Amino acid sequence: MLPEINSQLPILNPQPPTGEVAQVDARGLDYRELNRRVDDLLASGAGEIEIRGVHGQRYIASRIRRPVNFRIHGTPGNDLAAFSDGVRLEVFGDAQDGVGNTMNSGEIIVHGRAGDIVGMGMRGGRIFIRDEVGYRTAIHMKEYREQRPVIVIGVMGQDFLGEYMAGGVVVILNLPPRNPKSFSRPPAFIGTGIHGGKIFFRGKLEPYQTGKEVGFDCPDEKEKELLNGIIRDYSNYFSQNLDHVIPDDFLKLYPKNLRPYGRLYAY
Repeated sequence: MLPEINSQLPILNPQPPTGEVAQVDARGLDYRELNRRVDDLLASGAGEIEIRGVHGQRYIASRIRRPVNFRIHGTPGNDLAAFSDGVRLEVFGDAQDGVGNTMNSGEIIVHGRAGDIVGMGMRGGRIFIRDEVGYRTAIHMKEYREQRPVIVIGVMGQDFLGEYMAGGVVVILNLPPRNPKSFSRPPAFIGTGIHGGKIFFRGKLEPYQTGKEVGFDCPDEKEKELLNGIIRDYSNYFSQNLDHVIPDDFLKLYPKNLRPYGRLYAY
């Protein structure tokens, strides 16, 4: 369970933040002290916060419910920006497990790789991971009306990607890994239990690599527009030339049934 941090902060500035950047040095601080200092800055009205020397401190930018820009240098710990609503956060390094856990809106950009369960229960906003992600990315991701979350993975994810997805979009660009020793094989059990949303995978997959609930198709014209926008944004965020990446290279994975396990519980 997450500690009660940032849960009672007033909405001081509902507009996109501008002005001076507040600086925090995280070296030698445990996660409680670091988050207390961030809370103090937020309570004083800070809208731009830069944190340097981050080394595994967890819950950074969690439960913030107003627009705040964060720039994080180092490796943040678990549940980065969990339950956030409106935060824009850029990580110059890797990130650990639970990035964007149940986030409602905003954007997270990671200039590296991320661990397991990225976007777990995510309800809105976008997450861009430059390199690889771990297991069970997008598990239980959902959407509601205009809330449609997006996760973009630059290289590859590991097994059970999109498990029990109920909505949203996952895009795997399948780019060459920066580190030749990186784990980069296509994951197994993709979309196990999926009953909403779509996964776009660049390249080829065999049916045995996905859950039985997954159907295969090509993106339609509207989905190609979506992919073009995502490719453009990824290219801009990470300063990569992706002219060779086109929507026609993607395979669309979708749920064949909205209630894949209905017969297990009702007749």
